[in-house]
Amino acid sequence: MPLPRIGLTIGDPSGIGPEIAEKAASDSRVLAVCEPVLYGPSGSERRGYHPGVGVVEGGRVSFEAVKAATLDAMEGRLDAISTAPINKGVWAAAGLSWRGHTDLLASLTGAPHVAMMFYTERLRVVLATVHVPIAEVPTLLTRERLRRTIKLAATELPRFGIATPRLALAGLNPHAGEDGLIGEEEATVLAPAVASCRSSGIDVCGPLPGDTVFVRALNGEFDAVVACYHDQGLIPIKILAFGQAVNVTLGLPIIRTSVDHGTAYDIAGTNTADPSSMVEAVCLAARLASAPVSHD
Repeated sequence: MPLPRIGLTIGDPSGIGPEIAEKAASDSRVLAVCEPVLYGPSGSERRGYHPGVGVVEGGRVSFEAVKAATLDAMEGRLDAISTAPINKGVWAAAGLSWRGHTDLLASLTGAPHVAMMFYTERLRVVLATVHVPIAEVPTLLTRERLRRTIKLAATELPRFGIATPRLALAGLNPHAGEDGLIGEEEATVLAPAVASCRSSGIDVCGPLPGDTVFVRALNGEFDAVVACYHDQGLIPIKILAFGQAVNVTLGLPIIRTSVDHGTAYDIAGTNTADPSSMVEAVCLAARLASAPVSHD
């Protein structure tokens, strides 16, 4: 059987993306499981971009690389894509309306509902909201959004070898609201969403206090935690496995993985960037592409 073809987008050409993508593409662990294909300007074409200084044109070329790789994956020329980091501010300055890869990929593929999952062998976290101001989170956390996110996690996790996922929903407020003393969202929104999912056969519990639910997952009680907002989910993941965790977009018709870090402008151009997360992302993409699981 031929190895799967994985498209590696180089991300912002002024960041560490080109370095980690090229290092990953030549890594023996990657070459053992897939055929890597780089997307984005080549080394000679990147000479006009100063390392550590994001520019509008860099935003445009990083966008075009993701768009091209996604199209190739949709049309079967790639088996999966793995993306190096982009700069959201540069994308905005370039006039792009998407806040990042996840929003763009949903738009390009027509996916009705997607979610960001950070994956390690010991802990998996799915985000109910992503790149939004913290003040907007309570409004965005509707019963329907939580139901869709929980259902998506339960549907997608079997692809990762978890046949019957055990899920937990983290509370929004301290102590998961303390029976209404520290917030009402748990009783009015989160708990009803969990009850609805349980009635449809999903093994999910909560809302549980955010300061202990990740410890319980690490101890094997849950296969994944649904976090209410970005930092609630990413802080435990990055403390546990920064540089080894993989960002996976759930709900797409293609396989997409990415790194767990940003453009790192401060070390761009120094050839000191650690490609570990990119290597992990590509290897996980190859694994998913080689052993797809039907959801029928």
